[in-house]
Amino acid sequence: MAKQELTYDDIMASLKARQFAPIYLLMGEEGYFTDEISNYIIDHILTNDEKEFNLTIAYGADVDIATIINAAKRYPMMAEYQVVVVKEAQNVKNLEELAFYIQKPLKSTILVICYKNGNIDRRKKWVADVAKEGVVFESKKLKDYQLPNFINSYMRLKGLEMAPKATQMMADFVGADLGRMTGELDKLIITQPKGERYVTPEQIERNIGISKDYNGFELRNAIIEKDILKANRIIKYFAENPKSNPLQMNLALLFSFFSNLFMAYYASEKSEAGVASFLGLKSSWAAKDYVSSMRKYSGSKVMYILHEIRMTDARSKGIDNNSVDEADLMRELVFKILH
Repeated sequence: MAKQELTYDDIMASLKARQFAPIYLLMGEEGYFTDEISNYIIDHILTNDEKEFNLTIAYGADVDIATIINAAKRYPMMAEYQVVVVKEAQNVKNLEELAFYIQKPLKSTILVICYKNGNIDRRKKWVADVAKEGVVFESKKLKDYQLPNFINSYMRLKGLEMAPKATQMMADFVGADLGRMTGELDKLIITQPKGERYVTPEQIERNIGISKDYNGFELRNAIIEKDILKANRIIKYFAENPKSNPLQMNLALLFSFFSNLFMAYYASEKSEAGVASFLGLKSSWAAKDYVSSMRKYSGSKVMYILHEIRMTDARSKGIDNNSVDEADLMRELVFKILH
């Protein structure tokens, strides 16, 4: 029977319970989760005194596979475990030769292989052998709809709650770069007034530099409601503050929304619960904007909007456009969406 794939939460729970595997192969496009796992292992498995003789951290460009295997075969000194961490392992030549060590890994060694910015084919025998003896974890980029849950979970671990609008502002402004996202959230935590456990849109505006009234989230809402006046006020603000509201960020936000809206038409049940289930959203509440928009935009109109967003993106990069600036491109796009 195939071994169930472990999630980030599964791995962290095991580590905190001091249930260790002899080898961890951490790979994937999202570096945040692999860094969190490897850093926890580095920081918490050994005491400070034990680290002096039993912690080895190497970088792929500086070591060969023989050096890694030899390090893993050492026994710990005056400690239960030794920890060997190979960062940027994508730079190690002949990494598959690790198979020789995997056949009989030392239980007293915790070997961590951090393979960044990509994946190794799980069908390779040596990767399958790692999965049998230890842990293979693929760190995947979060989808846009998963970001609010990540933000809320991160802040709850720090003892704070986010207002729903504040959460969406952060998701829209920062996007799926979790390293940058956690950096911005940490900035919020540091600036949070003592004794206040609730983060408001006003605090986001004050400390992160995102307007609570003029942002991509509010533009999307204006478009959903077909509020032409509000939409025009927002794009006017965007034109006056281009560095805070780059065109590409807003195009990505609109394209993501209308792509999901287009898919929502294929849901067999058009209720909020049915659309949420079809799109894989966490809750029915998350689908309310799609259900509302299906009443205001036909399927053919949504196809037209997606086409126009792509064309605007191309024109912003100089394709078939020699003179129109980003502010005018955004103004034209919003006009086409709303009329």
